[in-house]
Amino acid sequence: MTLRGIRMAALAFGLGVAGTAMAQGKQGDVNVFLGGGIGGYTGDLGGLSATGPTWGATLNLQPYTMLGFEVGYDGSKNDVTDARFRADATPSLIRHGATTLVKLSPPIERVRPFVGAGLGVSYVYVRGPETALYSSDVMEELPLAAGLEFNAGALTAGIRGTYRVLVDDNFADAAVAGDASGGILDANLTVGGRF
Repeated sequence: MTLRGIRMAALAFGLGVAGTAMAQGKQGDVNVFLGGGIGGYTGDLGGLSATGPTWGATLNLQPYTMLGFEVGYDGSKNDVTDARFRADATPSLIRHGATTLVKLSPPIERVRPFVGAGLGVSYVYVRGPETALYSSDVMEELPLAAGLEFNAGALTAGIRGTYRVLVDDNFADAAVAGDASGGILDANLTVGGRF
């Protein structure tokens, strides 16, 4: 099995664990929330792109007070700042991704800090004039998150920061004449409902 196949199997396993926890009917809640904020690339990739908007939607399963599982969609838009482009011919990097996350938190209900780690995969689409320096690509990620959730009745809100270690980021290799290094760092506000 290839490394990409192993990653996809691990992602499927994470989804299965979350579904099993929900099916067992453990004491806890289900949260659905939307998020938005700002984010950008780090390392070589950060030197070639600007900070931009981020957005997403997440399903959070909380079978135990201290343990939660998330499955979500996230996206971002970052303009390329590469000086080799004219101002009117600069492309943008549009990212659409799917993430699973295992979350740990202290046994607190109303104000719940958490940390999490998981697996993700994103498709980066290069929007704008065609260029040989950037190309659309699928990349695997290892997301690491920390944040604070506020729960009150049927409502939930929060703030979180996520750093995505990019396992595969070939979309900019030609731009740096080698293997581009970097990750994705973002900060988001979330709001949603609890069921």
